[in-house]
Amino acid sequence: MAKFRFMDLEIWKMAHDISLKLFDIADELEMKRLYRFAEQLRGAALGMTNNIAEGSGSLSNKDFIQFLNYARRSTFENANIIIMLHSRKKINEKTMNQLLDELEILSKKITMFQKSLR
Repeated sequence: MAKFRFMDLEIWKMAHDISLKLFDIADELEMKRLYRFAEQLRGAALGMTNNIAEGSGSLSNKDFIQFLNYARRSTFENANIIIMLHSRKKINEKTMNQLLDELEILSKKITMFQKSLR
């Protein structure tokens, strides 16, 4: 099996795990015909992993840092969507709090990784 640089990054692994949870929620939303929420959640989830992966292919740290910034911004987008879903009673408080905690940790880890590349 091919091995790409991003596959060894802790931040990509964590983003991947969170994304799987977000995709599960999106699947449930789709079953309730909440297609726009589902689509937005999937896109923001992919934004985290895709930008880490794409950035890891950069030839300069400066470019990689920019892609990590996009990934970090996607964590905030996901947090907002999760809060909105909870406000609309589409997910429970426990699920919201778990995901927000994970997204906050990921955001901090991305920031620390960015600093290590400077």
